[in-house]
Amino acid sequence: MSTEIQSELNPLRPQGIHAPQDSTQEDKDLIKGLGLTSATMLVMGSMIGSGIFIVSAEISREVDSPALLIAAWVVTGLMTIIAALSYGELAAMMPHAGGQYVYLRESLGPLWGFLYGWTLFLVIQTGTIAAVGVAFGKFLGVFFPSISSTNWILHFYKVPPIHVGPMVLGNMDIGLNTQNLIAVLMVIALSVINIFGVKTGALIQNIFTFAKIAGLLGLIFLGIFVGRNAQALAANFQGHFWGNAGLSAQHAVQVGVGGPTVMVGTLTILAVALVGSLFSSDAWNNVTFTAGEVKNPSRNLPLSLALGTAAVTALYVACNFIYLNVLPLEGVPNGATILARGIQYATEDRVATAALTQMFGGIGGLLMAAAIMLSTFGCNNGLILAGARVYYAMAKDGLFFRSVAKINPTYKTPAVSLMVQMVWTCLLCLSGSYGQLLDYIIFAALLFYMLTIAGLFVLRRTRPDAERPYRAVGYPVLPAIYILMALFIDVVLLRYKPQFTWPGLIIVLIGIPVYFAWSRHSQDVERVSA
Repeated sequence: MSTEIQSELNPLRPQGIHAPQDSTQEDKDLIKGLGLTSATMLVMGSMIGSGIFIVSAEISREVDSPALLIAAWVVTGLMTIIAALSYGELAAMMPHAGGQYVYLRESLGPLWGFLYGWTLFLVIQTGTIAAVGVAFGKFLGVFFPSISSTNWILHFYKVPPIHVGPMVLGNMDIGLNTQNLIAVLMVIALSVINIFGVKTGALIQNIFTFAKIAGLLGLIFLGIFVGRNAQALAANFQGHFWGNAGLSAQHAVQVGVGGPTVMVGTLTILAVALVGSLFSSDAWNNVTFTAGEVKNPSRNLPLSLALGTAAVTALYVACNFIYLNVLPLEGVPNGATILARGIQYATEDRVATAALTQMFGGIGGLLMAAAIMLSTFGCNNGLILAGARVYYAMAKDGLFFRSVAKINPTYKTPAVSLMVQMVWTCLLCLSGSYGQLLDYIIFAALLFYMLTIAGLFVLRRTRPDAERPYRAVGYPVLPAIYILMALFIDVVLLRYKPQFTWPGLIIVLIGIPVYFAWSRHSQDVERVSA
């Protein structure tokens, strides 16, 4: 098909952008080295990072209710599973490297695919990798106190806080300290390791994912048989579990940074609180990025998405019940004991560490620090392995640096893409901006999840005869429910948490002129080469 005819059929595909090829051509250079077990471990390993061990403190402060704490994780789990079941149809239909980028490109047009890849590279994937790497360094500092965010090797500049309406930008240190040095070394090491074949990366992923699943199961069983605390049970369950959880209850929420505090209903505060649990459950879609390397993708991709998200949801909900078994939900910021601080004010929000320390003393805190290090290491391996496949797919379409489409001739991995991702991630570690980027992730991620699932409806209409080895369970009801829930959450966040949402939206919108500029550049390159 000529470039001119492509442009007539799809006005959103400028002449410099290549038309997608069939899967055998698109991913012919990649090795299919991921079976069902590895694909499922990639789903679970990418989801389980440090969030489950920390964010329940923030959620508890926002909802002030044991029932709503559990509800936040249950709602997050249901949304994640529904989305995964919907993505399963797209993954089986288009088992190409790049995954979600490809689904958006094919359903809504290359502009939307580019905007996703652009945001993934700038914020979603690399920002998460940087933050998870710094979390690894933070918990390594439990064993080696010299590893700290205040132990500077090279301090370049302190960016002052910049107030823009309800947002505060800047307010970060730029330079190299011992904590982000560990993050940089981890990112470099895992990026280089993943050059040596997808099977090598999958092996590391499987080992560390099994280890952190075992750690979460250990926390759950210890909490059931060792850690049950009479004070916590009385405070959280004996007539108090449903406190502040009625639909007529009012909850305080601060609008923006330094803005007024307003009272909102239960559904609204739950939507605000879901930021933490959604972030902790994110990255389940990363397995779709590696679709070109999955064996029997029409079966294994949908199955791995369903199994992985369901298993992690069960683990997360169980962990939060354990927290409520061991610690009271309510606490005071300056409490003298772990029980006095409760879940709400666990030291540095380390709820899991507080729970194990309550059970076993100081050794419990060390055990949890080790478990979180295993978790973050395995999480970053999955994120690094998967993310590089998206930029590789974009480059093959002429929407990223052309060299990024190059495959290592020996190991058949997107080595240049891995290196480009590594460099940008390390810069984010040194800039100190990863924390703010994390604030913007959920709004942008939900936006693209909604668009991708909307694309499922589009493809059912525009390609009714396309081969669909798997069809989304509950279509059209469950996908529509997901879109409505995600839309409600994003609208609530725009209204009540503008400091987290508007910067993320602006990053997405900046990608529009970048897309057309890149398209013109691709056209110029093709003219010269012709």
